[in-house]
Amino acid sequence: MGCTEDRQAPRIALIVEYDGSGFSGWQRQHHALSVQEVLEQALSKVAADRVEVSCAGRTDAGVHAAHQVVHFDPPVERELHAWVLGSNANLPQAVSVICAYEVDRDFHARYKAVRRAYRYYFFCRRARPAIWCNRVAWTHRELDAELMHTAAQPLVGEHDFSAYRAVACQAPHAVREVYRLDVWRRGQMVVIEIEANAFLHHMVRNIAGTLLAVGSGERDTDWPRRLLVERDRTRSGITAPAAGLYLTGVVYPQQYALPAYADFLP
Repeated sequence: MGCTEDRQAPRIALIVEYDGSGFSGWQRQHHALSVQEVLEQALSKVAADRVEVSCAGRTDAGVHAAHQVVHFDPPVERELHAWVLGSNANLPQAVSVICAYEVDRDFHARYKAVRRAYRYYFFCRRARPAIWCNRVAWTHRELDAELMHTAAQPLVGEHDFSAYRAVACQAPHAVREVYRLDVWRRGQMVVIEIEANAFLHHMVRNIAGTLLAVGSGERDTDWPRRLLVERDRTRSGITAPAAGLYLTGVVYPQQYALPAYADFLP
């Protein structure tokens, strides 16, 4: 008698968005609620079996995602819409699966990503916001977005970002390539958008905190460049609050045919 090889269900990639303010971050933890935990629980209910997921970027506590990418190997076959609708029926309102795709078995949400994009939002007003509470970083100071943009441009390119990494960052080296770093104003919002091949722990929030000092007039426009050269985290700006940070895009090789960016943010 010949043997028949069991057919594997295709690997599934999901685009997920979430408000991170009620979570301890993306990664599953023993004593705190994480986005990974609630998503795996929801998917496991759809599969009626255990499901584990991997993500493109492990966001910290309070950080949001408009375009997080995850993948998993389903223990059973389901229609793509069943993974979307079924998981959303079992998720808290702060987390939503936007769409699902079948991908090749060699796809990996983290290791196949070639670039990632983040946005950081400062809300500039004398009074603290209520509607935007936990979704932006509030400053009572007026910020000059044009000065911030000018100051940010020396950070574009491949550099050692030691001055912009967390003290506890575990990356083996601090060299990263930033493809674009733009700052603009939209009403009372000042938006920082950065795209790079990879990011260090707290890199975006530390850059945002440094540019905050430039925009408020506390520091000159050459300060971020000097910090880059000095490579000393203790001399750079504050770590900006988590609430202002959003993962907004993950780019993969074209063969996977996945959308790259969120398209609804202000």
